[in-house]
Amino acid sequence: MNIADLSAEFPRDAISWRAQTLTKAGDKALALAYIDARDVMERLDAICGPENWQDRYEFHGTRTICYLSIRIGGEWITKADGAGDSDVEAEKGAISDALKRAAVKWGVGRYLYAIVSPWVPCDTYDSNGKKHWKAWTVDPWTCVRGAGPAPKPAASLPPAITASEPSLAFQSHAASIRGADTLEALQTAFNATKADKTLNKAECIELVALKDARKAVLLPPAKNLGEHLDRLQAAEGAVQ
Repeated sequence: MNIADLSAEFPRDAISWRAQTLTKAGDKALALAYIDARDVMERLDAICGPENWQDRYEFHGTRTICYLSIRIGGEWITKADGAGDSDVEAEKGAISDALKRAAVKWGVGRYLYAIVSPWVPCDTYDSNGKKHWKAWTVDPWTCVRGAGPAPKPAASLPPAITASEPSLAFQSHAASIRGADTLEALQTAFNATKADKTLNKAECIELVALKDARKAVLLPPAKNLGEHLDRLQAAEGAVQ
């Protein structure tokens, strides 16, 4: 399993565009790119394997928190994010949005946030004296500044079942990181991985994720949910 493959671009036809704001003339709308929750699940299945990821949800008022866990080096590592109720099917929409946001912390679809939202020509309709978006009249991708060539299909990414077994060096470093009982010991164990030139790129990425997960465990207990989420976000930088 190569965690970095979670960040690969999706095929252009898998990206949907939502109209956020219309111009005064109603001839263009600001387009926001997004992916469907099913695309997230398929990416996790393809890269991690269905048996190596799991999701759990908590509900706090109108906010839904998704805890998305991936098994790396035999250990479950979790990253979390949340979303509020959506306008349609509030609870179901919040679950889907929370999953997508938690997946972004693993790199899934993160590149979409770097796209400068384009103004795209569209058709509209009138209702109660106000214009509403109806349909795009051109492909939004043609209006994206600096859009490069279309990416390779997600299906061409190496499936999880073809991933090689972790090296003995990786297993040794992973055990040292998991066994660290202080932040100082954790940093010492992680420094050893940076000095080991036998590790490949995928193993280095997974060891960073293990280090961040262990750090989150060793930090003092959070006083409330907000502080807990802030710490999860601070520890999520698995690829730097």
